[in-house]
Amino acid sequence: MFIDTHCHLSKRDYNDISNVIEENKKAGVEKIIISACTREDLDETIEIINAFSPVYATIGYHPEEADKIIDIDLQRLESLLLTNKIVGIGEIGLDYHYSTENKEKQKELFEKQLALAEKYNLPVVIHTREATNDTITILKKYKVKGIIHCFSGSYETACQYIKMGYLLGIGGVITFKNSHLKDTIKKLNLENIVLETDSPYLSPVPYRGKINTSKNIPIIAEFIASKLNLDTNIIANKTTKNALSLFTKLQ
Repeated sequence: MFIDTHCHLSKRDYNDISNVIEENKKAGVEKIIISACTREDLDETIEIINAFSPVYATIGYHPEEADKIIDIDLQRLESLLLTNKIVGIGEIGLDYHYSTENKEKQKELFEKQLALAEKYNLPVVIHTREATNDTITILKKYKVKGIIHCFSGSYETACQYIKMGYLLGIGGVITFKNSHLKDTIKKLNLENIVLETDSPYLSPVPYRGKINTSKNIPIIAEFIASKLNLDTNIIANKTTKNALSLFTKLQ
């Protein structure tokens, strides 16, 4: 069994969501966690997780939403956290790639959501882009665990996150020719990783450039297995166990 710990699922990206989920099952991906990270995503996400038993969700406000989010949005977020199939808060974090002008707003939004995770003892899914130092500094202030989504950093950075109790989300990027992640993964313990697609984005080779879905999780697992000289079933079993240990509502 595989679990996709981070993906996006909406009618704007997929014509037939039920067909997507059926294809996931055929590929051995029995549970997926979709991320609702804007105000607009929340209603559809609740509708989807209620309609499809293999689908769970994390909810939170992406750093790119920092200029839009007001207190009432955070109040709504909090009101939804006890929903049965909401398994964590995310994706949340910091993103300095396009602009650093709203750094302080991003940090404020990030910390407010980490405080909610701590309050409700929920795992977090962290988005961090060109903001590693600030991300680590802020995470150290809160007693939370979670996943560093779409990890593609160095071994040294990986060790910092792991020491803090975080798992690393490994997706299709590892299959890219120019990715150094394949070298980093060889130095890591399987205890510290989970699998994700970030679909509809970041399809693994040989489907790079095409719309991604959770059914591609086994391709990522097979690639990792080939680099570690392990059977793919070992990757499946270990990463699934890691996901279930973190997201206790998936049990």
